[in-house]
Amino acid sequence: MKRHALPKLTLLSQIIISVFAMPCAQADDIRVLPEVEVVGSRYSLLGIADTANEGAVGQAQIGNRVVARTGEVLEVVPGLIVSQHSGDGKANQYFLRGFNLDHGLDFKLSLDGMPINQRSHAHGQGWADLNPIIPELISSIHYRKGPYYAAEGDFANAGSANIFYSDKIDKGLASFGLGQNGYYRTLLANAPKFHDGNLLYALELSHYNGPWDTPDNYRKYNGILRYSEGTSANGFNLTAMAYSGKWNSTDQIPFDDYKQGKISRWGSMDASSGANASRYSLSGEWRRADASGTWLAQAYVIQNFLDLYSNFEYAPTSQFNQRDSRVTSGLNVARSWDLKGLGKEATNTLGIQIQNDNIHNALGSTEGRKPIPCSSVIDQCRRDHINQSSLGLYAENHVHWNDWFRTVAGLRGDYFRFNNLGLTSSTPGINNTATVNDFITSPKLNVVFGPWTRTEYYYSIGNGYHSNDARGVTAGSGIRSNGLVRTFGQEVGIRTEIINGLQTTLALFQLDNASEIVYIGDAGTTADSGRRSRRTGFEFNNYFKATKWLTIDADFAYARARFRDPSTSGDGNFIAGAVEGVASVAAIIDNQGPYSGSLQLRYFGPRPLTEDNALRSNSTATVNGKLGYKVNKDTKIELVGFNLLNSKHSAIDYAVDSYTGKDAAGNNTVLHPEANGPYRVFHPIEPRSFRVLLITRF
Repeated sequence: MKRHALPKLTLLSQIIISVFAMPCAQADDIRVLPEVEVVGSRYSLLGIADTANEGAVGQAQIGNRVVARTGEVLEVVPGLIVSQHSGDGKANQYFLRGFNLDHGLDFKLSLDGMPINQRSHAHGQGWADLNPIIPELISSIHYRKGPYYAAEGDFANAGSANIFYSDKIDKGLASFGLGQNGYYRTLLANAPKFHDGNLLYALELSHYNGPWDTPDNYRKYNGILRYSEGTSANGFNLTAMAYSGKWNSTDQIPFDDYKQGKISRWGSMDASSGANASRYSLSGEWRRADASGTWLAQAYVIQNFLDLYSNFEYAPTSQFNQRDSRVTSGLNVARSWDLKGLGKEATNTLGIQIQNDNIHNALGSTEGRKPIPCSSVIDQCRRDHINQSSLGLYAENHVHWNDWFRTVAGLRGDYFRFNNLGLTSSTPGINNTATVNDFITSPKLNVVFGPWTRTEYYYSIGNGYHSNDARGVTAGSGIRSNGLVRTFGQEVGIRTEIINGLQTTLALFQLDNASEIVYIGDAGTTADSGRRSRRTGFEFNNYFKATKWLTIDADFAYARARFRDPSTSGDGNFIAGAVEGVASVAAIIDNQGPYSGSLQLRYFGPRPLTEDNALRSNSTATVNGKLGYKVNKDTKIELVGFNLLNSKHSAIDYAVDSYTGKDAAGNNTVLHPEANGPYRVFHPIEPRSFRVLLITRF
């Protein structure tokens, strides 16, 4: 087993250099870790990690994943399921630690300090679209679970994943891919020397139809230009990014109609649904290390746009349009310094994170993407201009008291200002113009014992929070949501490398939520239920470098999610869509002459679809794999296969109270009333398919 040590730095510099990833600063920056060992392609965090649940992966492990969509690269995070219920361009659906995270709520994502989650989004709070990511440029991903980290704030309850791009690549990269169902992708990237640094550029073009009767016709254009100087400890970078995507949507379909042969498995209830999206950003990062500690500063401006047409009830007039146009700007600054005379080694970190979102969003009724008069029953006509600002301050104290005991104590405070100018609403008498301020404090404590015989033991406790949609916070009548919702978590864990080549972690957790946000299937929206919830569960993760050419990755997780308050309607205390059992097992072969390959099993367990647990989803299991052949040291050919067993499971399932189904002629005319509901709707996993990739370095 070959080990490579990264440059030694103080533990403080690890914490600080990344302590900046929005919407609250980043967790430890894996780019600068002290005495980190790389075992195979996963970082060893023994003696460094604050909990059993956190980890980091590098490009080697990321590159070994078999992913059909960009967002699935995040399934390197143990216990995380990344799914899709619509067109490929839409933000993914995330499931972790007993949460149906919808499109990103309670799971904080960032890219080089820029927030990926979007607050008060037209389609759902915390919307996190990963399509602008180029996987080949990722240098590392650092993930953490639970509300135990002072540097993480809004949305970081189930967990967080901080993605880092490389400042440079050793050689130019050209990748060409062709596959079934209209797939093609071209990527060109390089980082030549320029002035006193490197100029990284990349351009990605791709297209995909999928197996659907109405092709997705997803067209994606993605680019990045980055200039960097210096090192990860002392340096800076300036980055411009651009993304554009257009697609048709094949949303979930009624299970009963499918079983009765009224609709194809690959059919659509509304062929006119779809969207276009764009993201443009400018960002910069400055890092400095001195004799006493480190500085990190990050600044960014992001322009996001989404024009989305959806129809979850299937009647011609029940289609709706959600538009979201926003400019997000922010600044992260952190300072860390060594403390003398406190324990064997001690550091302090102070950080500030500022974010502002200037948002214009709208909801309208449409038919075939054309506006129609608003529904008199459902509020489907409104426009809002939202200014949402936040200021986060945090402090963290990290002390190695001796060789076998260390503590990480943190405190953060977050101030939010929700300002909404409700421009129009279809509900008479509703005035949704208001300004609401909210503040929350979140103490954290992690206690670590060891290592003894290459084994550490952890206990963590802390508060976290997520923000609510500003439109609910500033509601002029009815029930007004709290601006910030508190969570409380506890966790015990163990991390061991007692067996050479094997990294094992076990975490037992409990997370309480002061007010659960629930998904409303008929409307395709989320709402604050006002009911407390509790999740308990475990994660058991194993990474085994069996030989120099064989790696086995086996992760298992289970969670129990329940409401703690009774339902006013008496439905039950199950949380609809809450993930229960999850497993991922992969075998990776490399360093076998010119050949390489991987095979991975992904299991997404059954889930309650209704609060009384009367309607449940089935489990979903898929097997994916790839086989690679090196033509020479710079050129490689890969054959990638998805759903190799051609299973016919669901990618995702929901329950709806009513829908307009199909008659014998295939027309959307038969009303399934609420009295006979709920009804199951589903989005199928795609059939077996293959892609061929040619990858060359220059």
